[in-house]
Amino acid sequence: MEKNNKIALVTGAGSGIGRAVAAALYQDGWTTVLAGRREKKLLETATGWDSKRVCTVPTDITDPKSVQQLFAQIEKTFGRLDLLFNNAGISGPAKPFEALSLGEWQNVIGTNLTGAFLCSREAFKLMKRQGPQGGRIINNGSISAHVPRPGSAPYTASKHAVTGLTRSISLDGREFNIACGQIDIGNAASAMTGKIEQGIVQADGSRKIEPTMKPEDVGRAIVYMAGLPLDTNVPFLTLMANRMPYMGRG
Repeated sequence: MEKNNKIALVTGAGSGIGRAVAAALYQDGWTTVLAGRREKKLLETATGWDSKRVCTVPTDITDPKSVQQLFAQIEKTFGRLDLLFNNAGISGPAKPFEALSLGEWQNVIGTNLTGAFLCSREAFKLMKRQGPQGGRIINNGSISAHVPRPGSAPYTASKHAVTGLTRSISLDGREFNIACGQIDIGNAASAMTGKIEQGIVQADGSRKIEPTMKPEDVGRAIVYMAGLPLDTNVPFLTLMANRMPYMGRG
């Protein structure tokens, strides 16, 4: 199948990493579905794009009905889905563990983990029944899927769980030609890295300004992962600002 006949869905496509990845896929020839809560931001992402190769769908990934409507529209409009990039996520409050409320915990888990599950489940069902069968799901993990930052229990727990989700989808999808991988990103510049660029607490209690990298480089990595044939997979890829203190964290 030619790239311009392949359909990609990017969640959280209205800003940051999602916008950069959507643009990279579009420039690589993919027809791209942009999902996110704010329609205005999605339209800004798609500015100047060929209307035949882009579709914006306001979506709340924490709402099962909203997610089902998103995938129903994809199937109705394009007949299939070849790639899902589960990107949408939130960082949660940076506060002492004992000060976390149940609502703060549930908000992060509901977005980062349950949202990824809901989208993956609908993508899996569509990829399983479409012809030709199969497709690829790429989850946005994080450096925090490996080690935490101080005061990040909900976010870190959600990203560790996303790793388990990735492994399970990868295994369960094999017989249906559904590949699943994960990209663990460290310090790609976005609204979520504003504090990092101003100085953030380290494991030893000090506060340091950390370097960031361009979100466009994440886009290049996703284009590579997405462009592989379905009999080949990158299960996990770590992409980070080279000078960030991750390798010495802890």
